[in-house]
Amino acid sequence: MFSNSVQPSIMSLFSSTGSDPLQLFETHLDASLTADSSIHLLHDTKSLPLPAAPTMIISPPTMNNDSDDVGYGLNQTVLQIQSPTLRTTYIHCPPAGGPGHSGPPRGARDKSNDLGIRHPWMHLQIRNMGREWSFEVGIVDQSNRMGIIRLSTFQKQPRLKLSSTMDAYPLLHLPLSFPPSSSRPLTAWSTVTLCLPSYLPYFSSPNLINQGDGSVDDDSNVRSLRMNSSGAIPSGSYSHVAYVRIYATCRLRRIWFDEAGPGQKVPWEFELYGNA
Repeated sequence: MFSNSVQPSIMSLFSSTGSDPLQLFETHLDASLTADSSIHLLHDTKSLPLPAAPTMIISPPTMNNDSDDVGYGLNQTVLQIQSPTLRTTYIHCPPAGGPGHSGPPRGARDKSNDLGIRHPWMHLQIRNMGREWSFEVGIVDQSNRMGIIRLSTFQKQPRLKLSSTMDAYPLLHLPLSFPPSSSRPLTAWSTVTLCLPSYLPYFSSPNLINQGDGSVDDDSNVRSLRMNSSGAIPSGSYSHVAYVRIYATCRLRRIWFDEAGPGQKVPWEFELYGNA
């Protein structure tokens, strides 16, 4: 999508306050859960407008009982992604046909189907909804091999999942946690930051495979890592991002990429301002 474009030092992939926030994304809802599965733009503090019936909006958890949460929300429109079945409700960029779906077989890759963002740092502004939540990003090395980084609030320890066949990409599944309300954070929102190249070595780590439960599946993972006959495990130098997927349940304000990480100055509209 962007591989042949000139890429500025900061690239915003999603902004909930833009004129068409989901222009670069496809959305997926759980058709069997019409009252619970929803992807909906609303005001963060007011939780309005409500979606069309029969959908029922999930309210965010209370941050501070003593102050009625004044100042913890944003005086802005944000995107709420919700569902009791996390993996069936999500937004995905690039749209259908990209490598996050059934996609091309593992190994040789067609970069024209990738997102193609070369920046090493990824940032997401997220509000904790008190439910399980996950997101993932596909990263590609200089040999055009992709691995998937998935972060989940329900994951207890790092885990590497490989396949001995050509039907799945290597998956690095990592735990993620929000600041507890008892720590009295200044806002209900968090910025999650990833240095994408730093994760490539972990796709070749036998220690992460051994974090499993000792099942037959774990033994298969170890054999896959030892054999690596297909040469499909990413390693070496980072090339670009293939795709981004954000699952339920969360509120999302912005996704952006940059060249220098947390030390890079971002435009003022990227900052989080409470509704005091």
